Amino acid sequence: MAISANRLELLQIADAVAREKVIDRQIVLAAMEDAIQKAARARYGSETEVRAEINPRTGEIALSRLLQVVEEVDNPAIEISLEDARHRNPGALVGDFIAETLPPFDFGRISAQSAKQVIVQKVRDAERDRQYEEFKDRVGEIINGQVKRVEYGNVIVDLGRAEAIVRRDDLIPRETFRPGDRIRAYLYDVRRETRGPQIFLSRTHPQFMAKLFGQEVPEIYDNVVTIKAVARDPGSRAKIAVISRDSSIDPVGACVGMRGSRVQAVVGELQGEKIDIIPWSEDEATFIVNALQPAEVVKVVLDEDSERIEVVVPDEQLSLAIGRRGQNVRLASQLTGWDIDILTEAEESERRQKEFNERSELFMEALDVDEVVGQLLASEGFRSIEEIAYVEVDEVANIEGFDEETAQEIQTRAREYLERIEEENDAKRRELGVADELREIDGITTAMLVALGGNDVKNIEDFAGCATDDLVGYTEGRGAEAVRHAGFLDGFDLSRADAEGMIMEARIRAGWIDAPTEEVETVEGDEGGAEEVTEAAATAADDTVLPAGENVETDR
Repeated sequence: MAISANRLELLQIADAVAREKVIDRQIVLAAMEDAIQKAARARYGSETEVRAEINPRTGEIALSRLLQVVEEVDNPAIEISLEDARHRNPGALVGDFIAETLPPFDFGRISAQSAKQVIVQKVRDAERDRQYEEFKDRVGEIINGQVKRVEYGNVIVDLGRAEAIVRRDDLIPRETFRPGDRIRAYLYDVRRETRGPQIFLSRTHPQFMAKLFGQEVPEIYDNVVTIKAVARDPGSRAKIAVISRDSSIDPVGACVGMRGSRVQAVVGELQGEKIDIIPWSEDEATFIVNALQPAEVVKVVLDEDSERIEVVVPDEQLSLAIGRRGQNVRLASQLTGWDIDILTEAEESERRQKEFNERSELFMEALDVDEVVGQLLASEGFRSIEEIAYVEVDEVANIEGFDEETAQEIQTRAREYLERIEEENDAKRRELGVADELREIDGITTAMLVALGGNDVKNIEDFAGCATDDLVGYTEGRGAEAVRHAGFLDGFDLSRADAEGMIMEARIRAGWIDAPTEEVETVEGDEGGAEEVTEAAATAADDTVLPAGENVETDR
């Protein structure tokens, strides 16, 4: 190939490549210029700064090299003296570049092959950029394509002007595709890759099901019915939570369709995957009960701090609630975002009886009372010695068989027991070497100091260096695979928010951070306004704060 080759043919090639790859013609011409420059450097020296230009109208190729203007020439291949430069351009200055025209030359076989590689690579990069720009804004859509080939279980999909991949893990189990098959999948990611496909599709993604319902159900397409959550066990079973903005439209019925026509269309696309359509509710307990369908739920107990829920079902409903291999409860947990523990009525009754007996024995031992009195206190809902010691005396006196004198005696014994335990804990605290300064942190009790001392947290600096997980623990994983890692203060009914507040206070006391400045709202024209507003806010806060870790029970 020579520089003087058919110029018209050169432009025709550029046009053909641009049309085939759906890229700008100028990009192809720029790739050809880079290829010619690379070949020219191989001929004139790699250090030579060669420039090639192709006229986009005539196809004429112009070669030149750039020479830098210097006072003294060290390398004639890339430099030119100021005197010589001014012969060519009287206005040349040191540091400028002078273009020197180079004669045409013939490409050798190796140079031609190298030029071809440069052009192919440049065109491929431009094609990838075009694909990325075209599909980056289509993430979240359902894409239709044709199977081009199958490689190691991964399906390569022809999208017309691009290729995408459905990885083996993103295919529904037991489904197979052959070249030429039509395929629908969810576009979940588009990213720049130096090699290989950069458009990723999935048929197992939860949103694939949601988008399919959007195509089949006009109410979802019109945003009258909204899909709030989806949980899938691809190819087996799924749960989808829906809610209607219009009270006259049943969201479940709209998704099911006449004789199940709408949901069956989705089931057919998902290879027979069974779908439970569930009404969504703002009330967490109601939503979780709905999510466990078709099992019936007798009672739920929520623990909002740890986002766990205990569900009580009839004995004969246990296997239905759990599902085969735990599938039903696992999908319900994914759908709601809560960890769900399922108990039968018999198990729940046995656990309550055990807790009742433990509390009765605690009261008998701590208050030095007989079994009848201990059971009476436990049956009235008292859970700890602190509750008995510091409630209004009338609450104890109103228990059947008690009078005010008996109530006062019980409260006196309770306070004496707490004082004795406090003294024992304080002695242990001093023995462990826990500093007095830790007692000043709001919310820390002597029993907590003992637990901290046992974990080598003995002063403000140690406590300030703790993380929230160190104090309250954390759970790794979900469902049956969840692993609980205990914290230093496990068993003290301490919420994460309280733990964070304690750590922040310790860091302020240790001088690690500055205390936040409090802005007090003042009422114009009233000198005592600031005190009144602050006092009112404090009163409102006292009225609204609930005990940390308190469970909410809902009977159904």
